[in-house]
Amino acid sequence: MAFRIESPAFHREEMIPKRYTCDGENISPPLQWQNVPEGTKSLALICDDPDAPLTTWTHWVVYHILPDTCELPESVPHTEVLEKEIYQGKNSWGRIGYGGPCPPGKKPHRYYFRLYALDAEPVLSPGVKKKQLLKAMEGHIVAVAELMGMYARC
Repeated sequence: MAFRIESPAFHREEMIPKRYTCDGENISPPLQWQNVPEGTKSLALICDDPDAPLTTWTHWVVYHILPDTCELPESVPHTEVLEKEIYQGKNSWGRIGYGGPCPPGKKPHRYYFRLYALDAEPVLSPGVKKKQLLKAMEGHIVAVAELMGMYARC
Protein backbone atom coordinates (compact mmCIF):
# COMPACT_ATOMS: atom_id res chain seq x y z
CA MET A 1 0.00 0.00 0.00
CA ALA A 2 1.07 3.56 -0.71
CA PHE A 3 2.15 6.12 1.86
CA ARG A 4 -1.01 8.19 2.51
CA ILE A 5 -2.19 11.17 4.53
CA GLU A 6 -5.85 11.97 5.11
CA SER A 7 -8.17 13.85 7.42
CA PRO A 8 -11.44 12.73 8.96
CA ALA A 9 -12.49 16.41 8.68
CA PHE A 10 -12.41 16.66 4.86
CA HIS A 11 -11.72 14.54 1.79
CA ARG A 12 -9.11 15.05 -0.91
CA GLU A 13 -9.80 18.01 -3.19
CA GLU A 14 -12.87 19.02 -1.17
CA MET A 15 -13.56 22.14 0.88
CA ILE A 16 -11.85 22.47 4.25
CA PRO A 17 -14.51 23.07 6.93
CA LYS A 18 -14.78 26.66 8.16
CA ARG A 19 -13.81 25.68 11.72
CA TYR A 20 -10.20 25.09 10.54
CA THR A 21 -9.93 28.54 8.91
CA CYS A 22 -9.54 32.17 10.00
CA ASP A 23 -13.31 32.51 9.53
CA GLY A 24 -13.92 29.82 12.16
CA GLU A 25 -11.95 28.58 15.15
CA ASN A 26 -8.64 28.61 13.23
CA ILE A 27 -7.60 25.28 14.74
CA SER A 28 -5.57 22.61 12.98
CA PRO A 29 -7.52 19.77 11.37
CA PRO A 30 -6.95 16.20 12.50
CA LEU A 31 -4.53 14.36 10.20
CA GLN A 32 -3.84 10.64 9.96
CA TRP A 33 -1.35 8.71 7.87
CA GLN A 34 -0.47 5.15 7.06
CA ASN A 35 2.10 2.97 5.30
CA VAL A 36 5.16 4.95 6.35
CA PRO A 37 8.01 3.59 4.19
CA GLU A 38 10.43 1.15 5.77
CA GLY A 39 13.66 2.82 6.82
CA THR A 40 11.99 6.13 7.66
CA LYS A 41 13.78 7.82 10.56
CA SER A 42 11.62 10.92 10.82
CA LEU A 43 8.53 12.61 9.37
CA ALA A 44 7.90 16.26 8.58
CA LEU A 45 4.70 18.07 7.59
CA ILE A 46 4.31 21.29 5.63
CA CYS A 47 0.98 22.92 4.79
CA ASP A 48 1.00 25.72 2.26
CA ASP A 49 -1.11 27.68 -0.23
CA PRO A 50 0.44 28.04 -3.70
CA ASP A 51 -2.47 30.25 -4.82
CA ALA A 52 -1.60 33.09 -2.43
CA PRO A 53 -0.71 36.39 -4.11
CA LEU A 54 3.01 37.02 -4.69
CA THR A 55 4.40 33.88 -3.02
CA THR A 56 3.39 30.50 -1.64
CA TRP A 57 1.99 31.06 1.87
CA THR A 58 3.10 28.68 4.61
CA HIS A 59 0.35 27.69 7.05
CA TRP A 60 2.08 25.02 9.13
CA VAL A 61 5.54 23.52 9.66
CA VAL A 62 5.89 20.37 11.81
CA TYR A 63 8.98 18.17 12.05
CA HIS A 64 10.91 15.80 14.31
CA ILE A 65 7.92 13.43 14.11
CA LEU A 66 8.83 9.86 15.06
CA PRO A 67 8.08 7.34 12.28
CA ASP A 68 5.78 5.28 14.53
CA THR A 69 3.50 8.32 14.99
CA CYS A 70 0.39 7.96 12.84
CA GLU A 71 -1.58 11.15 13.46
CA LEU A 72 -1.74 14.74 14.59
CA PRO A 73 -4.93 15.48 16.52
CA GLU A 74 -7.31 18.35 15.95
CA SER A 75 -6.35 21.67 17.55
CA VAL A 76 -2.61 21.13 18.02
CA PRO A 77 -1.35 23.73 20.55
CA HIS A 78 0.72 26.70 19.30
CA THR A 79 3.92 25.66 21.07
CA GLU A 80 7.37 24.95 19.65
CA VAL A 81 7.57 21.48 21.24
CA LEU A 82 4.60 19.10 21.37
CA GLU A 83 4.14 15.68 22.96
CA LYS A 84 6.65 13.06 21.78
CA GLU A 85 9.18 15.89 21.19
CA ILE A 86 7.48 16.91 17.93
CA TYR A 87 8.65 20.36 16.82
CA GLN A 88 6.64 23.13 15.21
CA GLY A 89 8.07 25.91 13.12
CA LYS A 90 6.93 29.35 12.04
CA ASN A 91 4.21 29.96 9.48
CA SER A 92 4.18 32.92 7.07
CA TRP A 93 2.55 35.09 9.73
CA GLY A 94 5.73 34.58 11.79
CA ARG A 95 3.86 32.58 14.43
CA ILE A 96 4.51 29.09 15.75
CA GLY A 97 2.02 26.40 14.74
CA TYR A 98 -0.98 26.24 12.47
CA GLY A 99 -2.59 29.23 10.83
CA GLY A 100 -5.73 28.31 8.91
CA PRO A 101 -6.79 29.21 5.40
CA CYS A 102 -7.60 32.91 5.06
CA PRO A 103 -7.52 33.67 1.34
CA PRO A 104 -8.05 37.22 0.12
CA GLY A 105 -11.05 37.70 -2.15
CA LYS A 106 -13.59 35.04 -3.05
CA LYS A 107 -11.53 32.77 -5.32
CA PRO A 108 -10.92 29.25 -3.93
CA HIS A 109 -7.35 28.48 -2.89
CA ARG A 110 -5.68 25.07 -2.66
CA TYR A 111 -4.06 24.00 0.61
CA TYR A 112 -1.51 21.20 0.44
CA PHE A 113 -0.68 19.13 3.51
CA ARG A 114 2.52 17.30 2.52
CA LEU A 115 3.97 14.65 4.80
CA TYR A 116 7.61 13.81 4.13
CA ALA A 117 9.21 10.49 5.09
CA LEU A 118 12.91 11.09 5.74
CA ASP A 119 15.87 8.71 6.02
CA ALA A 120 17.50 10.99 8.62
CA GLU A 121 16.40 13.24 11.46
CA PRO A 122 16.90 16.90 10.47
CA VAL A 123 19.26 18.57 12.94
CA LEU A 124 17.12 21.60 13.67
CA SER A 125 15.90 23.43 16.73
CA PRO A 126 12.20 24.07 17.28
CA GLY A 127 10.75 27.17 15.62
CA VAL A 128 12.39 27.14 12.17
CA LYS A 129 10.79 28.38 8.97
CA LYS A 130 9.81 26.19 6.00
CA LYS A 131 12.89 27.24 4.00
CA GLN A 132 15.25 25.98 6.74
CA LEU A 133 13.35 22.69 7.02
CA LEU A 134 13.37 22.12 3.26
CA LYS A 135 17.13 22.74 3.16
CA ALA A 136 17.71 20.25 6.01
CA MET A 137 15.56 17.65 4.20
CA GLU A 138 17.50 17.88 0.92
CA GLY A 139 18.74 14.44 -0.11
CA HIS A 140 16.82 12.72 2.68
CA ILE A 141 13.25 12.52 1.31
CA VAL A 142 12.21 8.88 0.91
CA ALA A 143 8.55 9.53 0.04
CA VAL A 144 5.89 12.25 0.13
CA ALA A 145 2.20 11.82 0.91
CA GLU A 146 -0.14 14.65 0.00
CA LEU A 147 -3.62 15.82 0.95
CA MET A 148 -5.08 18.83 -0.83
CA GLY A 149 -8.12 20.68 0.46
CA MET A 150 -9.69 23.89 -0.77
CA TYR A 151 -11.18 26.96 0.85
CA ALA A 152 -12.94 30.09 -0.42
CA ARG A 153 -14.41 32.92 1.60
CA CYS A 154 -18.01 33.92 0.95
